[in-house]
Amino acid sequence: MKNYVKQVVIAAAAVLATGTAASAQYPDRQITFIVPFAAGGPTDVIARIVGEYMSRSMGKPVIVENVAGAGGTTGITRAANAAPDGYTIMMGHMGTHGAAPALYPNIKYDPTKDFTPIGLAAGTPILVVTKKAFPAKDLKSFVAYLKANDGKVTEAHAGVGSVSHTTCTLLHSVIGAKGARVTYRGTGPALNDLVAGQVDYGCDQIVNLVPQIVSGNITALAIATAQRSPALPDVPTTKEAGLPEFEVSAWNAMFGPKNMPKDVTDKLVGALDKALDDEGTRKRLLDLGSVLPDTAGRTPAALQKLVESEVKRWGPVLKAAMATEKAADAK
Repeated sequence: MKNYVKQVVIAAAAVLATGTAASAQYPDRQITFIVPFAAGGPTDVIARIVGEYMSRSMGKPVIVENVAGAGGTTGITRAANAAPDGYTIMMGHMGTHGAAPALYPNIKYDPTKDFTPIGLAAGTPILVVTKKAFPAKDLKSFVAYLKANDGKVTEAHAGVGSVSHTTCTLLHSVIGAKGARVTYRGTGPALNDLVAGQVDYGCDQIVNLVPQIVSGNITALAIATAQRSPALPDVPTTKEAGLPEFEVSAWNAMFGPKNMPKDVTDKLVGALDKALDDEGTRKRLLDLGSVLPDTAGRTPAALQKLVESEVKRWGPVLKAAMATEKAADAK
């Protein structure tokens, strides 16, 4: 019996030593960076900009893999179930790690418990946008038009639980009217149809909208923040445009699976810090309208607190908004 116990202890020590050695060498191969939406959306854009710098600073490729579906929860579930060795990380956001529990009762992960927080990458203000040929050209007339055509004007979103879905749900609740919702597998495809005039309007993160707004392909009615964005100085805030009740902002952040080794997590935290401190990377993100967190705001501890607060915030808001929508549908 003593020999058996001794062998078990030796085996456990060997496994621990192997794991420690592997962590010390991290990374020694490609890192997969899961984005839970189709290519071309704001989460994808931010992940690719940050991942590009991390590839250089870590000396190994950081490859974005788009795993779309169910408002981002499909990709996040897959990433959560990956080995916690640092070779699979993910870009989550306000929808996947804040709103999802309220919208998906059978969700297979807990945003507050099933991840290793790495850091906040960027804040992303929300815009209300329409197709170029939409008859309303400002927010007040848009609200009036939506009320006059309740349930008939088409609204594009990236899936139930996505930022575009949750923020437009809040908008509908505030104004007391809604559109005919059209679901896509990501913001990229939704934006393509908005530019093409196939859908009428949407609510989404500023990051992938700036080029289309500046070029005149779509119209920005308002930005749902307290101040105007330097990237779009001519777009009024929702308060300036007559809808102060609708003020909301989203965020994108990096996570790993639960129980990642601390030294591996620390290396990823350091790589994200370097990316967000890099002048070129910062400029690319700021030019797209992102709001970059300060050093204290992007720590793993700060991100954990943010996730916990967002789950508490969005739960009652979305449940109340959805109840209002169901009541309206029943009339």
